[in-house]
Amino acid sequence: MQSKWLVRSATSIALVAIMAVETVCPVPAHAGVPGLFATEYTQILNYVELAGQLEKQVVMVENQLNQLADMAKHGITITDQLFGTVASDITTLRQIVNTGQALSYTLSNMDGTFRLRFPGYSPSTNYGQSYQTWSQTSLDSTLGALKAAGVQNSQFDSDSALLQSLKSQSQSAVGRMQAIEVGNQIAENQAEQLMKLRQLMMADMQSKSAYQSTMVQADATKQANSDQFFGQTQVTSDGVTF
Repeated sequence: MQSKWLVRSATSIALVAIMAVETVCPVPAHAGVPGLFATEYTQILNYVELAGQLEKQVVMVENQLNQLADMAKHGITITDQLFGTVASDITTLRQIVNTGQALSYTLSNMDGTFRLRFPGYSPSTNYGQSYQTWSQTSLDSTLGALKAAGVQNSQFDSDSALLQSLKSQSQSAVGRMQAIEVGNQIAENQAEQLMKLRQLMMADMQSKSAYQSTMVQADATKQANSDQFFGQTQVTSDGVTF
């Protein structure tokens, strides 16, 4: 804007100077004066036109410089991007839920382990020992779920600090690129939180499933032992067999 003002000022000064010269030192009256005045007037108009063209060129250059500055501003990136440690956190949670005799969802042979501990309707030669195994499986599964929740509770401070840093970056973002990068970091953090939530849900399912399996297996084994001891006799009454 300063360069455009200078051009306009120079044009105004030139016009004032020419008019002053014409006023102070008028052209002597002689033959051909009208032609001489017309020539000088044409030169003045040419100067004005050149000044106008120069002004337009200055404005074009100024606009181009503003565009370049705007492009440079919107191309600035964030030097210290912030991302969480979800990979290591999930690995830690997987190790924690596999506690003792827990019926962990991380077991490689889930099907075989489950059927071995909970065979269903089947008599037991040592009901006390079997019940101890079932109850220990349920307790360890619940303990693993609680430990997983405890780990995530200990991560609240670091997660909160990360969110605060992202908030600061969002408020101080310069240009489109930094705003986009902050948005990407926030989206990545949301994905991490969802993955951790899935881990807690799986740990909760692990605990509930182990408890339910223990209750069902205990009843099934009791019934199987009772049927084996008393024998499975059929009783018919009113035409209905029991």
